[in-house]
Amino acid sequence: MKAGKLLHSLCPSEYVHSIYEYDFAAAYERGKRLILFDIDNTFVPHGAPADARSLKLIESLKQMGFSLCAVSNNREPRVKKFCDAVKVPYIYKAGKPSASGYRKAAKLAGVPADRVLFFGDQIFTDIWGANRAGISSVLVKPVDRRTDEIQIVFKRILEKPLIKAFLKEKKLAGKDYFI
Repeated sequence: MKAGKLLHSLCPSEYVHSIYEYDFAAAYERGKRLILFDIDNTFVPHGAPADARSLKLIESLKQMGFSLCAVSNNREPRVKKFCDAVKVPYIYKAGKPSASGYRKAAKLAGVPADRVLFFGDQIFTDIWGANRAGISSVLVKPVDRRTDEIQIVFKRILEKPLIKAFLKEKKLAGKDYFI
């Protein structure tokens, strides 16, 4: 894979500070019908349970007509606890950045890739995997980087120049992503 193509495959379709700020109504109007998401540092801090805010957002997405599914590299007990609370299906140990977990979730929901959105906070797992599956990817600012496991801390160092380049190309103020 050529360097330019590889770098492009690591760029999200969109960036938003928080999943809670995303315009889901506009996505629905564009034909999106399935929301796939990472849990830790996308919806809640790493390891945290579902909270009132995540419950409210997920319920509103269901009412809009979206199907939802978590796609996580975490073990089942962590993923199950969150997803049972918000009442959505899940794929655990998804093997991100492999495309297989994303494709499995879309197939379970019966939704083609071009009608799917994925939300995640990491380039080298979440975004790269969604892009490899042909799914629109939305990078979110991590909820609380202080809760990151050590391997994620190192990945974020490597992600920083890619995110800066993406934000510069899209003319987005991105300085706060790193604070």
